[in-house]
Amino acid sequence: MTIDIKPTRSFAHVETWVFDLDNTLYPHHVNLWQQVDGRIRDFVSNFLKVPPEQAFKIQKDYYKRYGTTMRGMMTEHGVHADDYLAYVHAIDHSPLSPNPEMGAEIARLPGRKLILTNGSTDHAGKVLDRLGIAGEFEAIFDIIAADLEPKPAQQTYDKFLKLHGVDPARAAMFEDLSRNLVVPHALGMTTVLVVPDGAKEVVREDWELEGRDADFVDHVTDDLTGFLAALNAAR
Repeated sequence: MTIDIKPTRSFAHVETWVFDLDNTLYPHHVNLWQQVDGRIRDFVSNFLKVPPEQAFKIQKDYYKRYGTTMRGMMTEHGVHADDYLAYVHAIDHSPLSPNPEMGAEIARLPGRKLILTNGSTDHAGKVLDRLGIAGEFEAIFDIIAADLEPKPAQQTYDKFLKLHGVDPARAAMFEDLSRNLVVPHALGMTTVLVVPDGAKEVVREDWELEGRDADFVDHVTDDLTGFLAALNAAR
């Protein structure tokens, strides 16, 4: 386990704990997102009637420029969000295993726990059920609640904070994409980047794994359960 804690913002004041979902609450090497990634490629290919190789390039271009491929497809091609979400999240969640140790550490955190995801509530619910930790979270703020505007857009965080009455100066954010921590950090949140452990192969774009040394990343860990256990022990 690697835990890199910078001498920046601490957790002593935190009363709301905000977690991303995919590749954050389960290890990167599970590669569950690879299934979604493949279905996104297929959706783009079928909708635009282009070969899979071209669809993949479009998919990743939109993902990088718009925050999600869905947003790019909506903006550029008029795709309906419901159709897109239903298709890309029709995956096999069985690679996920219950994680009672992580659930116990999340339960020990003092205060509220919330999910902030660019995915759908339906997908998030299935992930949390498979992990056995659904009962630890007060609410899920998904892409529909965000009016289809994904992280890292400023307005998405603003809507989330307002809807759930979260004081960002007393909150922490856990994420696997560093760019999604820029706004939370600027708002005053303590930020944690969850990275692959390096021991197993992960399917990610190079840019998705960047940013661990950025000023807006307060803490870095490749073991979320261990990180939370250390936090709880320190408290």
